[in-house]
Amino acid sequence: MNLTSRLESILFVASKPLSVKKLVKVLKKDRKEIIGSLDILIQKYNCEGSGIKILKNTDEYQMVSSPDNIDITEKFVKAEISGELTRPQLETVTVVSYCGPITKPELEQIRGVNCSLILRNLMMRGLVQESQDKTKLLPSYEITIDYLRLLGLEKVEDLPDYEILHGHEYVEKALNDIE
Repeated sequence: MNLTSRLESILFVASKPLSVKKLVKVLKKDRKEIIGSLDILIQKYNCEGSGIKILKNTDEYQMVSSPDNIDITEKFVKAEISGELTRPQLETVTVVSYCGPITKPELEQIRGVNCSLILRNLMMRGLVQESQDKTKLLPSYEITIDYLRLLGLEKVEDLPDYEILHGHEYVEKALNDIE
């Protein structure tokens, strides 16, 4: 498979800066190949009229929207984060509430669908946060203090039926199925 295409997809779904070291590890390619492909993407996107740019800061790269379109992107994002939660967003934040901290693959195993965009939207709204555990390769997701405050709760354990649902047999079985 084309390395440049694979890097483009990773940068698109990551929505955060990625180090060359991490890209080398994920793609199992040498540093020189990764940097060469990143340079190709920079040439592709960082041109006049492109709505996408590739930012480079020391050893990290990130795909972002063009600063030329900030007015429309801010308007769109504001509308996205101020509207009502969709059913998939409600389901996702509920699973994170009762099962968190939880990794994306665990969340997707329970829900049965890809949750990348939903998680990103929930993080933009300040309802879910990502945390990196040094002992795990993947980040975990958990609810935020703001989420608890919006619900009028002091701690996650104050959610209705938390003790019953937190360790529910269905959840345990689903999580064991991905190991």
